[in-house]
Amino acid sequence: MEEVSKRFLRYVKYDTRSDERSQTYPSTPGQLIFARALADELKTIGLSDAEVDQNGYVTATLPPNTSADIPVIGFIAHMDTSPEMDGHDVKPRIVEHYDGSDIMLNRSLGIVLSPDEFPHLKKYIGQNLIVTDGTTLLGADDKAGVAEIMTAVEFLLQHPEIEHGAIRICFTPDEEVGHGVDKFDVKRFGARFAYTVDGGEIGELSYECFNAAAARINVKGKSIHTGDAKGKMKNAVLIGMELNSMLPPDEIPANTEGYDGFYHIDEFNGNVDHAEMYYLIRDFDKTNFNARKALVTNIVDSLNAKYGDKTVNMDLYDQYYNMKEIIEQHMYTVDIARSAMEAAGVQPLMLPIRGGTDGARLSYMGMPTPNIFTGGHNFHGRYEYIPIESMQKAVDVIINIAAECCSYPWDSLR
Repeated sequence: MEEVSKRFLRYVKYDTRSDERSQTYPSTPGQLIFARALADELKTIGLSDAEVDQNGYVTATLPPNTSADIPVIGFIAHMDTSPEMDGHDVKPRIVEHYDGSDIMLNRSLGIVLSPDEFPHLKKYIGQNLIVTDGTTLLGADDKAGVAEIMTAVEFLLQHPEIEHGAIRICFTPDEEVGHGVDKFDVKRFGARFAYTVDGGEIGELSYECFNAAAARINVKGKSIHTGDAKGKMKNAVLIGMELNSMLPPDEIPANTEGYDGFYHIDEFNGNVDHAEMYYLIRDFDKTNFNARKALVTNIVDSLNAKYGDKTVNMDLYDQYYNMKEIIEQHMYTVDIARSAMEAAGVQPLMLPIRGGTDGARLSYMGMPTPNIFTGGHNFHGRYEYIPIESMQKAVDVIINIAAECCSYPWDSLR
């Protein structure tokens, strides 16, 4: 069986950044290349029905090896990486037996991964860390999840003494740009419930996430020669800056944690004549979430009253909702994962996801889907890293979930 770390190091070589502005599905060709490679690998390890459909979804089935009446379960990870950081020509390396000191990622550029800035590094002294060369992201979000599912499935194939029911696998495209399950066929997938393997540090077990919306804002200015601008010019950049200043200054990602919501300006481009802004709006509480959207709407209305009708135009739309509302009706999914972690010697960390997963939308589509850890830290950037030991524990947890389902008292739910 191939080690999970070796698999991961192979997978990060594929450039699978997604692109929100693309009109194709998947949004980038690199995802399809990776998808075909994964389908071929699934067939090689013994899953004969592995395939890539016309939308880029990779699916396969591990058949049951018991006659017990066990629900079909699923494991899901996404193939794409964040467009926020370069994912081309990733050059990972292993820091063996980390000693707790600074890690020089790139000497020529002076890029250092330091426990002074990232104290969680100290948790992994003595372990083996996979890091970047400081010029790209690593891709543990979510190629670590892909590698862990693949390794667990191969292990179960090679160890038939571990009883399990039917297990469905899916690797999805475009999760990072909010389209990961746009074309997912829950009925065809056929699982009663599933797990996304898309979390962070070892032990994370999450069934809460943000309610999420996005706002794409266009500001129409009026460009006039600066020498003759008085009373005539409308500077779109300044209007955009004014809009941003009207939002609560402390309610941004850099100043929030836990169950705090936020407004996040993700893009701002423009000149005097026109400007474009892209915001993420997040909150765990539905009432607060609606209030945040209302505030942005009111700000747009006030600027139009000040500068003229249709000066500021906004497309505000919901992206996903807090999956807690669904999963609380199916807490056996969390109980099974918690038991699987404890059996692997992992302390469960019941943490809300300060983001979203494919599981958030899948839960509302009829398939409850909590999220479990991959082991990675500092996703979406050059300081991303993942301990190999955490990856192996994720593999163990996936295997244990499959086994736990054989002993769970399903009759009590029927």
